[in-house]
Amino acid sequence: MDTMTIRKPGTLNYLAYGSGDFLGAGTMALTSAWLLYFYTTFCGLSPIEATSIFALARVVDGVASPLMGYLTDHFGSTWLGKRFGRRKFFILTGIPLVFTYSLMWLGDMTYIYYLLTYLVFEVVYTSILVPYETLVPEMTDDFKEKTKFSGARIALAQLSAILAAFLPGILLSYFGKNNPLSFFYSSLVFSVLCAIVLTLVYFFTWERPAEKKSAAALEAEQQKLTLGQSLRRLGVELTSTLRIRIFRQHIGMYLGGYIAQDVFNAVFTYYVVFVLMQEATVASNLMGTMAILQFVAVIGMIPLCIRIGPAPSYRIVVVLFGLSTLSYGVLYYSGMSDVFSLLLLISAVAGLGRGGINYVPWNIYTYIADVDEVITGQRREGIFAGIMTLTRKASQAGAVMLVGILMQLSGFVAGKTEQAPGVSHAILLILCGGTLVMLLMGFLISLRFRLNLKTHQILREETEKMRAAGNVVPDNITPQARATVEMLSGMPYESLWGNNNIGYLNRNKPAVSPLSSRAVEAGMDNPDDRLTHL
Repeated sequence: MDTMTIRKPGTLNYLAYGSGDFLGAGTMALTSAWLLYFYTTFCGLSPIEATSIFALARVVDGVASPLMGYLTDHFGSTWLGKRFGRRKFFILTGIPLVFTYSLMWLGDMTYIYYLLTYLVFEVVYTSILVPYETLVPEMTDDFKEKTKFSGARIALAQLSAILAAFLPGILLSYFGKNNPLSFFYSSLVFSVLCAIVLTLVYFFTWERPAEKKSAAALEAEQQKLTLGQSLRRLGVELTSTLRIRIFRQHIGMYLGGYIAQDVFNAVFTYYVVFVLMQEATVASNLMGTMAILQFVAVIGMIPLCIRIGPAPSYRIVVVLFGLSTLSYGVLYYSGMSDVFSLLLLISAVAGLGRGGINYVPWNIYTYIADVDEVITGQRREGIFAGIMTLTRKASQAGAVMLVGILMQLSGFVAGKTEQAPGVSHAILLILCGGTLVMLLMGFLISLRFRLNLKTHQILREETEKMRAAGNVVPDNITPQARATVEMLSGMPYESLWGNNNIGYLNRNKPAVSPLSSRAVEAGMDNPDDRLTHL
């Protein structure tokens, strides 16, 4: 009997799971919008010193994120994994550790202090977020249920972003604009909230039961390896993720949308303070306006992604955010930058675009492991989550680093209330040009992304046949199903279900040439297969 369909998620499950992204989105929003400003304003660090902290953290994270992904995929064979869950054990241990976030926000400390506290929290963040991100494909195979889980996650993430946007401004007004305690208390609020929501995640989510896993997936989890074999396996699994065509497309869309926001977030406070010559509280209010509209956008994106598919929905919101970003520059050069109502309107449109951009990639991510199972015969949610978390944090740090370096090269001097004229133009170039370049990259990549409700349903049906046959290529395949599965996997049908050398367990099997993009498009043009075309 199908236990994955018997255990239907309810409203409480959706909300409990979604609340967990107060850690992922809330702390990330506070960090990306304010930490560089905090370092250069209250901690005496130059932009280069501040951004070097992010750079060094990425070296550590380059090991921690994929290692955590590998660990959570195979932790189920241990006593602790069997008792608490291979994913949920790490969520449980992370509850008290989230308070390390507040240690980052103490003013007037040394460079070494800020480096160490940042590194510690990065490891804590990774140890929680990687297993958290695997839970949706663990709990359900259903396209609509996954879409609702992703919607709950991103909607509640936007609520945390609203708090991250408004709270520093409120506290700056209360404690005074030159008091770093505003940021410490903001971080403490988030630490407490994160501990509460992770408790909800632990008690109201579940993991995939053993009877819903293929034989290859169970073998992968239970296999006993030496340290050397484990490290080799980790390397093979990591590189194999990039051989999955739909994952590469997903990463491209993800990076395009999220790096665009990282660049925008890192420089937006400087835009308000040094270009518009307004107080930091104005930046907080404008970001709060964006965050509110981001929440509204996510609610609308859930039915939109089901109706027209993730990729077309993504393109709509990319255009919205791109036009609003360009408008900030137009507003300044037209001499109307002091019209606050126009700033609010542009920020509201930006929020609609940003909310959709935040939602679509994480909605898509929940389906990646389904395509991977068709290719490898395994469930490797953890390794994909590790790559995603590494990519997310590396992109954010890279964007903030680049902004800091360009700001310093433009003549920006930390701690000064007035900057040289060239600094304003540099800020505008970063805000508008940098954001638009990344959005264009994501838009172009999305043109080739084909997964939607109908194609995923066919993929699920074929996967169930494979599981029932014990990882053997099903012989009762229709032409339409063959074309759809080949399109999503990017490989010939006979080479799927582990009949290739992708992944550690399949490494000694013959290599298979992936289908060319032209072959995929030709299959899509088959009149019998029009159902699969977006």
